[in-house]
Amino acid sequence: MSVNIEEAKARLREHGWVKIPSVLTKDEAANALDRLWKAKEASEASGEETFQPILDPNPSNVRVFYLPELDELFRDMLTHPTGIEMTKSVLGEKFLVSNFSANIARPGSQSMALHSDQSIVLPEPWLSTWAVNVIWCLTKMTKENGATLYIPGSNKWTRWEDVPANAPDLLVPFEADAGDIVVLDGRLWHTSGSNVTNEDRALLFAYYSAPYMRQLVNWTAKLPRELQETLSPELKELFGLSHIGYVVHGDLTYMADKYSKS
Repeated sequence: MSVNIEEAKARLREHGWVKIPSVLTKDEAANALDRLWKAKEASEASGEETFQPILDPNPSNVRVFYLPELDELFRDMLTHPTGIEMTKSVLGEKFLVSNFSANIARPGSQSMALHSDQSIVLPEPWLSTWAVNVIWCLTKMTKENGATLYIPGSNKWTRWEDVPANAPDLLVPFEADAGDIVVLDGRLWHTSGSNVTNEDRALLFAYYSAPYMRQLVNWTAKLPRELQETLSPELKELFGLSHIGYVVHGDLTYMADKYSKS
């Protein structure tokens, strides 16, 4: 299925989300899923917990953090042209990888708390989009197996007081096939669903943020030095490993003219 990428960008900017089908083939998605389970085992072997009580009601939600450290495939996914192009359409040319993790909703998993990605890292008001989440679907995502649930129009909310008391009643599911991606504006309110089936629902969350925001993961400290040295210049920049910093407005001529005393 072909997608008009410019229409997809416009939908993301207006509605706060867009689904792009078949970014991965079914075989590629299955391979990524197999490597995710291996990454889970490696993560646990290194002492990382894959159940987070602060996030999930029970251990049927499996969380695998620090994916770029665990497999080259996940590093490659962070620079996939489709995900990068969609993120640039919202955040501009420069941004960082704040986090890249997985959530496997196993049978019996339950919903986490309602939130927007910006509401948990930045104080209100949220007047612009400063974060983008690219959800990689490694399995089919349905309402029954724990699809991510979102509130239509909530990307326009700018303060906590905009969240209505009946917000949970407004949730609707994203539904997608293995290999699809769903791109979320950081202001869109959402949560995980409950898995009432006998199948797993596996998603990866590539969380990009504006370059002047502190990343959720300090990749300088987390990624082994020997791995950092093998990364491409693009990945080094995305992880914030470059020695170059960013300013909010990069046009110094504009800044000079705007604030000139002459």
